[in-house]
Amino acid sequence: MATFLAFSLPLATLTLSLLLLFHSSAATPRKLIQVQQQPVILKYHKGPLLTGNITVNFLWYGRFSATQRSIVADFLLSLSAASPPPPPSAASWWRTTALYGGSFPRLSLGRQLLDDHLSLGKSLSPSHLSLLASKPGTSPADINVVLTSADVAVDGFCSSRCGTHGPLPGSAGFIWTGDSEVQCPGQCAWPFHQPLYGPQTPPLVAPNGDVGMDGVIINLATLLAGLVTNPNGNGYFLGPADAPLEAVSACTGIFGSGAYPGYPGLVLVDKTSGASYNARGLDGRKYLLPAMWDPKTSQCSTLV
Repeated sequence: MATFLAFSLPLATLTLSLLLLFHSSAATPRKLIQVQQQPVILKYHKGPLLTGNITVNFLWYGRFSATQRSIVADFLLSLSAASPPPPPSAASWWRTTALYGGSFPRLSLGRQLLDDHLSLGKSLSPSHLSLLASKPGTSPADINVVLTSADVAVDGFCSSRCGTHGPLPGSAGFIWTGDSEVQCPGQCAWPFHQPLYGPQTPPLVAPNGDVGMDGVIINLATLLAGLVTNPNGNGYFLGPADAPLEAVSACTGIFGSGAYPGYPGLVLVDKTSGASYNARGLDGRKYLLPAMWDPKTSQCSTLV
């Protein structure tokens, strides 16, 4: 299973609070511990990676507005857009995955199913997530994503994870994450909310005006990158196989240059709305995307 305007201090020269990750293949909430900054080296474990054309299907569990659904759908379409906006863009961020396997997966938007009547209730277990993930149907070239609304509790949500990715028979895998605005925005929607732990820096303004859904974008991006670069638990990761740090989770908390724990780094600011972002998407969308580990430089690479 598998989560930042500006003054800068050199990370390599400081003993800093690093963001501790808890669960295999998970986008995780932030807790801070004191450790010495170390180089990030993800090892390739010789397993297959996801490449080629991949369809991403969504199961919306709970009540989401059309605006909320469009934020996520537009993000997915922006990753592999044929005519993306100029960098920094969501497409240029996604192309970093090509450095892992020689070509980046081309994602397309597939089926979107709504379960706004909460067919399995408001409290979900891991087995419930697998069941929901299978509802859009499966194909070897499909990734199925389950998104849970703000009033749905999921085992481990907030306490140990902000989302997960894992295997789904007959498919390329599944992802789950949820809207954390009500339950734990300081853990799973930072830096758009005050953090639960550590330095209390002012939150950034969410680029799409929705703290919960802009947090979902960060976690979905983290999990998509983790799934395509470590789909079966034997791809690229750092640490033990049952609790790996992956392409983005190895760089948790970094969104721009000069980042350090509690400070997301230098990002762009929209002059009109005051919203913070580092990636442009289709139809004028803006997103804040986390750093991704670059296999060529062995560094956490940011867009700005």
